[in-house]
Amino acid sequence: MTGRRWAAYLWAAPTSLLGLTAIGLTAPSLRIVAGVLEAQGPGVARLLDLLSPRLPVLAMTLGHVVLARDAAALDDTRAHERVHVRQAECWGPLFVPAYLSASAVAWVRGGDAYADNPFERAAWAVAPVAGAPGPRGPVPPVVTI
Repeated sequence: MTGRRWAAYLWAAPTSLLGLTAIGLTAPSLRIVAGVLEAQGPGVARLLDLLSPRLPVLAMTLGHVVLARDAAALDDTRAHERVHVRQAECWGPLFVPAYLSASAVAWVRGGDAYADNPFERAAWAVAPVAGAPGPRGPVPPVVTI
């Protein structure tokens, strides 16, 4: 692994720690795919339902950790979630606050907190997820700083 990759892992580590905490709480099945820890299982599905009771969530990325309902959800969302991994590498410890702030701004402006979030719109532009609700209107470029 190059020095640049190590730096990306370190910069995203605070966000990845949240994902590792979720793993500790849910006892999922684990595997590493292309440098990303993927976790899935019934405990993860319950956690996703708890975090988002009104919107069915297939998967969620926290740094270099992807939490998903099951193996099929991991397969279906892998490319989309990898966009979020790259966003977490870019934003580092600011990723979660920036993501949540973007959702809040979208909602305050009368939009949808998920579909109008620029982080999600960027992920949908690169990798739409079949059968899941996508963004509305034109999709902006990938969110970076």
